[in-house]
This record gives sequence, structure tokens and C-alpha cells, in this order.
Amino acid sequence: MGQAAKVLQLFKTLHRTRQQVFKNDTRALEAARIKINEEFKSNKRETSPKKIEELIKIGSDVELLLRTSVIQGIHTDHSTLKLVPRKELLIENVPYCDTPTQKK
Repeated sequence: MGQAAKVLQLFKTLHRTRQQVFKNDTRALEAARIKINEEFKSNKRETSPKKIEELIKIGSDVELLLRTSVIQGIHTDHSTLKLVPRKELLIENVPYCDTPTQKK
């Protein structure tokens, strides 16, 4: 895949991730959209293949971070925040054992 195609794919992936992560939060959706577009526009004239690959790596890391680490919080009152994790962030925990067994 050529670099231009990789850049376009990353751009689309970042916007899809933004829509999933900040679902129902218009302010965060708009801020993320503006930031993604600004970053891509600021590097639009980059011609160095090495620099472009570095920027693609940074963008991929940001997408992974958004997808795996960000959860929404909703202010319910002045001192309470309700967390709304996405289903893909909820993982099965190892069951807790009240009486640990000793290893032999």
C-alpha cells in the first residue's frame, strides 16, 4: 500500500474511532474532529518518506490509545461523575479467591 493510501486510511480510522469514543458528546466530537483535521493539514506538504512513516506511526498510536484507554464521564451533579465505558473496554477479570492456595 502506498503512503498516500496509508495516510488516507489513518485519517478515516481516526475519525471512526473519534465517533465511537466520544459518542453522544458533541463538544468532544467537534474538538476531536478539529484537532485531527488540523494535524493532517499542518503536515499536508510533508514529502520525506521517513517523516511520513513517523507521522503515520504517531497517528496509529493515538488511535490505539483513544480506542483502548478513553472512557466517557458524565457529570451527574457538581461532585459526581458517572463513567460510561464502551463494551469493548469491559474485559473479564480473573476471579477473586478469598482463600488463596499455597504453591508447592
